[in-house]
Amino acid sequence: MLTRRAAARRTLALALSLAACDSHRAEAGPQPAAAPAPEPPPPGAATAGSQSPAPTPGAAVADSLARAASPAIRALYVNRFAAQSARRMRELVALADSTEINALVIDLKDEFGLNYRSANPDFARNAGEMAKLRDVRALTDTLRAHGILPIARLVVFKDSVTARVHPQWTIRRPDGSTWRDHKGLAWVDPHNRGLWDYNIGVGEELVKMGFGEVQFDYIRFPEPYKSLPPQVFPDNKGQAKPEALAEFLRIANGRLDKLGVRTTADIFGLVTTVRGPLEVGQEWEKLAPVTDVLLPMVYPSHYPRGSFGVARPNADPYKIIFAAINRARERDEKLGINTAEHVRPWLQAFTLGQPKYDATHIRDQKRAVYDAGYDGWVLWHPGSNYDIFLPALEKTLVSRKKGKGGVTPAAE
Repeated sequence: MLTRRAAARRTLALALSLAACDSHRAEAGPQPAAAPAPEPPPPGAATAGSQSPAPTPGAAVADSLARAASPAIRALYVNRFAAQSARRMRELVALADSTEINALVIDLKDEFGLNYRSANPDFARNAGEMAKLRDVRALTDTLRAHGILPIARLVVFKDSVTARVHPQWTIRRPDGSTWRDHKGLAWVDPHNRGLWDYNIGVGEELVKMGFGEVQFDYIRFPEPYKSLPPQVFPDNKGQAKPEALAEFLRIANGRLDKLGVRTTADIFGLVTTVRGPLEVGQEWEKLAPVTDVLLPMVYPSHYPRGSFGVARPNADPYKIIFAAINRARERDEKLGINTAEHVRPWLQAFTLGQPKYDATHIRDQKRAVYDAGYDGWVLWHPGSNYDIFLPALEKTLVSRKKGKGGVTPAAE
């Protein structure tokens, strides 16, 4: 069991740091939950901020991981709007202080650019025009003081800002022009090594600002819809899609290991059960060995009717998530991966269709994860609003996972 933070330290840390956050309070608007995990947008500009000097990353990371005292991470997603709001961050920290939540996944780079002011001029070129956090170091200091692991979420290959700044890095059409998706957004070429170095470098910079885990999202190619022109990858050099994604994560993992942090990646939920690679390039057997944690987005609303023999997947979250995560564990075992908590699923904390999701559905999803043999999970709500789901959260972090056959290990 993990003990909670002292009230005095909580009050002091909040007073010192959250006052430095941007007062921008816009809520994330409705987002298409059919997309793979988090993806928000806000307007506004930030003044040159007051980033605090970065300490040696190893000590800060060790402090945060020691507070967790367990490889199990139970987290909430925080979009760029919420991260910039002092009020929202106070609420989310208080929520974590009073429940089992021990980590926050925060947008620091999305398809609209960076959510912080980079000290690297090359990175700053790709920052975009959206409002940004004023003092990342103050935010991570506050989270660490509360025993909350700060996790930096970075969108990688769906990056319209970098595509504008570096058109030579974009996916092309057969005529040589820039390829765009159904929303008119350009994507960067997942084969491009300069792009890899940029994204990994952003992760390294954020670790030095206090983040204890770097979570890469949109580790995939765009869907090759027949209604859109064919995609041409200028930097392909004969490399297959799954190999390109795996090689990026392998290099990222090696570099971030040197800073003492985890490298994690978001993937489609279907990857856990589909044999071979999806058209977007994600394949379990390629990605699992090169990441510390894989986060499949097993939202029940995203599974077609009849999946795993379930007539209405959205109405039976336990069966869907247990089947998907249990299969992920089995595939890990075949690969010889027995690392505790190597699988940490995204759970559905939003409503898409019927029924309307509430705390009962969160409890069912959590139980499915535990019965499949894992303790950790992340709740995903596009607006980072979790109030209606609070009754599903326990007061303390206690191991609930079961072993094979649904038996709770004696060591737990």
